[in-house]
Amino acid sequence: MVAKLIDGKKLAQEIRRALTQRVKTLAQHGHKPGLAVILVGEDSASQVYVRNKIRACEEVGITSFEHRLTSQTTEAELLELIEKLNQDDTVDGILVQLPVPRHIRAEKVIAAICPDKDVDGFHAVNAGRLLVGKHGREGFVPCTPAGIMRMIDETGIDPEGKNALVIGRSNIVGKPAALLLLERNATVTIAHSRTKNLKDLARQADILIAAVGRPRMITRDMVKPGAVVIDVGINRDENNKLCGDVDTQEVREIAGAISPVPGGVGPMTIAMLLENTVRAAENRRS
Repeated sequence: MVAKLIDGKKLAQEIRRALTQRVKTLAQHGHKPGLAVILVGEDSASQVYVRNKIRACEEVGITSFEHRLTSQTTEAELLELIEKLNQDDTVDGILVQLPVPRHIRAEKVIAAICPDKDVDGFHAVNAGRLLVGKHGREGFVPCTPAGIMRMIDETGIDPEGKNALVIGRSNIVGKPAALLLLERNATVTIAHSRTKNLKDLARQADILIAAVGRPRMITRDMVKPGAVVIDVGINRDENNKLCGDVDTQEVREIAGAISPVPGGVGPMTIAMLLENTVRAAENRRS
């Protein structure tokens, strides 16, 4: 058996094409969706991420407002900018690229964003909406978990009744992914750094999501034959080559479907950011 590759890049392109039409419809009614992107500091990886997001906005017709702040920017100054963007009717979504410098509290920054403009889905209000299953029209789901669910759907596998293992418990990926799977009636287990029987749990999983940031830690002997494997990791191996949390070459021989790195979850995360921004614009004008 050779696993089907879940082409996140192709799926993301299909989503972008559909979003382009929704943006045109909004523009015909007098509003072009706008996304404000804030980058604090000179982190090289963050600069690449921001550049990719702004380019993606341009492709679908979303107006991007880029705010580049120095690493000396104070927390108060950043919060003041966020409040201005909260009040700006041309801005439908606000994204603060993480991580922020150490002297700025990320949780304070996230809490300052208006929940209806929180297109990253990190605000406690949106996290609560997800927890109680009210995220459909009213809230936003974090982009990576939303993209993961689209990729699972692309395989044709229905999560209902399936054993799902989420390896990683972050607020950005692990926890929301587990909630989304639970909402789809999967039987969900969350594993983490203190989990003692990881290999045994992994072997039982019909759906396995790896989001831990450890290069190729998921090997063939940890995967159930025919399982759907979603690799969220973005790492560099000993040769400085980009790789995921899954040993793709090995696992492809036993899994039913697997997402590649690169070209899997990454493009879908950006596509979901664009979708959240367009939906924010639609919601504010409905």
